[in-house]
Amino acid sequence: MSRTLGLIGSGMIGSALARLAVAAGLEVVLSNSRGPRTLAGLVADLGGHARAATPAEAARAGDLVVAAIPLNAFERLPVEALSGKTVLDTANYYPERDGRRTELDNGELTSSALLQRHLAGSRVVKACNTITPHQLLSLARPAGAPDRSALPIAGDDVAAKTEADLLLDLLGYDTVDIGTLATSWRSEPDTPVYIQPYLGEIPAMSVDDFLRWTFRTPGIPAPATRVAELAEIAVRRPAGDARLPSDSPSPGHPASGAAAVQR
Repeated sequence: MSRTLGLIGSGMIGSALARLAVAAGLEVVLSNSRGPRTLAGLVADLGGHARAATPAEAARAGDLVVAAIPLNAFERLPVEALSGKTVLDTANYYPERDGRRTELDNGELTSSALLQRHLAGSRVVKACNTITPHQLLSLARPAGAPDRSALPIAGDDVAAKTEADLLLDLLGYDTVDIGTLATSWRSEPDTPVYIQPYLGEIPAMSVDDFLRWTFRTPGIPAPATRVAELAEIAVRRPAGDARLPSDSPSPGHPASGAAAVQR
């Protein structure tokens, strides 16, 4: 099992994963686009098992690396430093934030397949993209717990998916293998397994209120059987169709606010 987790991106999802990793006894190397000094407070809060570095340093140090960045930043990932690594991709495609990409809009690629094409020497696994940061922390449970939740994963490399499964098990989650990167659309925004299973009924609200609400909500366990069922019934829609509150008549939709947490 990996003993050092590298994190490229230390926003809400990255920070939540770092906290779970430290609690599980892993060493954590954090990085972001603004430099190690900006992470001093988070590192101090996490304690002696965490340190800050540049993205390339975090990539080299990690036995397994998490790319917890918006999709629009993927071309800035350190390709050479990530060569040979398993990379967990937490990103989701939101054109309002990421800009339109023809290969995603026409279904030629999924967002994770796009990342894999960029990181040709790495093994990309889609993971942790369907859950909000507070619920990622609050729903973590020990192995065997009756109320343990599961997260979907997808990837083209069997060994890399095994690595992801072992890591997520250590962090407090079962996994459901939903196939290859080409079928990772089953966990993308606007699919049944995205966000809502871990939150329950979502009130209509603005994006800012949605984020505040998620931090007041403990979340609802989503067991592996439920996650598998929801992934199976997904219907593929044009990528990027999930709308944000600013242009949606239904701000309580599960996709509402989700782009804001993928940082």
